[in-house]
Amino acid sequence: MSFASEARAEIAACQPDTEAGVRAACYGLACFAKHFDARGLVIQTEQAETAGYARRCFARCGIEGAVRRKDHASGTVYEFKIGEGAEAERMHALFGTTGREPSLQIDPELIRSRSSVSAYVGAAFLCCGTVTDPQKGYHLEFTTPRTNLARDFEALLAEHEFAPRRSRRKGVNVIYLKACASIQALLVFMGAEQAAGQMDTERVVKSVRNRVNRYTNCETANLGKTVRANASAIRALRYLEEQDALGALPEPLRQTAAVRLAYPELSLAALCEKMEPRPSKSGLAHRLKRLEAISAGLRARKEGESP
Repeated sequence: MSFASEARAEIAACQPDTEAGVRAACYGLACFAKHFDARGLVIQTEQAETAGYARRCFARCGIEGAVRRKDHASGTVYEFKIGEGAEAERMHALFGTTGREPSLQIDPELIRSRSSVSAYVGAAFLCCGTVTDPQKGYHLEFTTPRTNLARDFEALLAEHEFAPRRSRRKGVNVIYLKACASIQALLVFMGAEQAAGQMDTERVVKSVRNRVNRYTNCETANLGKTVRANASAIRALRYLEEQDALGALPEPLRQTAAVRLAYPELSLAALCEKMEPRPSKSGLAHRLKRLEAISAGLRARKEGESP
């Protein structure tokens, strides 16, 4: 089961406690249903939990609907339907609607309390919401073809400080969240606390992984610099050795050359530990630079003398 499916299943398992909450949940299901008009209501979903949630919520309000399973080549769809007649009339009476309104907008009288808003938003998510797996990124969205409803819904989420944004994608209104903290807070608000906790765990894992990667990259870069510097110094010292030039150098430089040739893999700090008296790291680096300069100068003179 995907992360989004797990979140929807968790929300569907939480039934509202109050009459107002149940009505708000039914209202959210109706607003974001595939069809909601004078002929009734149709909700189509790939999850049996969502269809069952809709049936239970409307039943608690005295409205009976039917759930049907439809198997297609592309997968299984569950349909919850309230058909024409007395049930549709009771549904519209519950919301104070007729199904013939020119546009669908949110009636604030039906979601006055915070718990009612929670039930409404959770039901909307069951109908048209999805959330990205936190291993891949942070994105939660709701979609609806109804523009006025999208505007009202964006304002409702903004009123509760979830920082939503709104756009259009292929003619459909999209209300979405991108910030990890906002998505977590909204999941908790809708009743998907385990999904929010999973996001938090994944965020910590990502943070640790990023710190380890940064440290590894830094160490790898430093190691590469050390290897390149060591290789340059070794080449210079071996040239001086081939030219029998090391014996003519001052004692500190002869000692530095001998120790570096004996331990070509060591860092400067480790190389200092092999010398007595022990030089500073910067002092040893300066000696090696001098040796490289002497080697380069000798090589240039030799090449100048060649026919």
